[in-house]
Amino acid sequence: MLNGRMIDPRLRTLRVLREEGTVTATAEVLHLTPSTVSQQLRGLARDLGVRLLEADGRRVRLTPAAYTVLDHTDTLFAQWERARAEIAAHRRGVSGEVRFAAVSSALAALVVPAAARLRAEHPGLAVRMAEQESEKVFALLLAHRTDIAVLIPTSDGPPPDDPRFDQRPLLDEPQDLLVPPAHPLAGDGTAELAAAARDPWIGSPDRADQHHLMLTACAAAGFTPRIAHHANEWFAVSALVAAGFGVALVPRLAPLPPDDEVVRVPLRGNPVPSRRIITCVRRGSDRQAPVAHGLAALREAAAHHTA
Repeated sequence: MLNGRMIDPRLRTLRVLREEGTVTATAEVLHLTPSTVSQQLRGLARDLGVRLLEADGRRVRLTPAAYTVLDHTDTLFAQWERARAEIAAHRRGVSGEVRFAAVSSALAALVVPAAARLRAEHPGLAVRMAEQESEKVFALLLAHRTDIAVLIPTSDGPPPDDPRFDQRPLLDEPQDLLVPPAHPLAGDGTAELAAAARDPWIGSPDRADQHHLMLTACAAAGFTPRIAHHANEWFAVSALVAAGFGVALVPRLAPLPPDDEVVRVPLRGNPVPSRRIITCVRRGSDRQAPVAHGLAALREAAAHHTA
């Protein structure tokens, strides 16, 4: 796959810088040194004859000229993705590589089954998978380090009409209340979220999308959760709940220990807390056979959770 190498790579660096905000973070995403990133951007500015960056404390700020360059760059990259799809249509069979990046629960429940399906149906297509938090995947897409992201949208993410990306709903995933077996709600079948208002809660501040969803759901239920402990990985959250240190809000797809250790309590009410899982690809790339087949396999995997 050419991965945009027909386009000046310095333009890709500028796109990632817009997403990341600092030269250091841009270098990390692109697997370059900060000095290389700075050198590329200085050279691009010199060749274009305009200033692209201005100092802004420890960060850098894009100039109006840089945003003009980026507007045209976004169009150029989207058109190149479509061109690659049309060129690939002249080849026989499905080959190449498709790379997935996904949040952990979606990786386990959606991407792995999708990858297994691709392996069985298209043996000539190499599949790569990586766990990534939602806020990281956009820069990885721009850096051509992944092709399909499966993520939880947040208020800080790009809007749906962002010209760089094609974002599509994949699955609306209910949230469950996680309690220890001895909890009063453990045997009720379903519960209102407000019934756990007086319990201590397990928060996940480093898992920003899930933590924000918990706070929003509790606020909608009429209370602010008393967060007693912090944990991010589901096995750690489950261990705290199992030992009686609090309750937690967990997505339906999250892998958990057996029911004799913790109990999922489906929530009822209006609205029932849920999170939307979406796919995101570089705009125009969905026409390329590896990406198109990868998206189709994801939709098939998601259908098993909505049937």
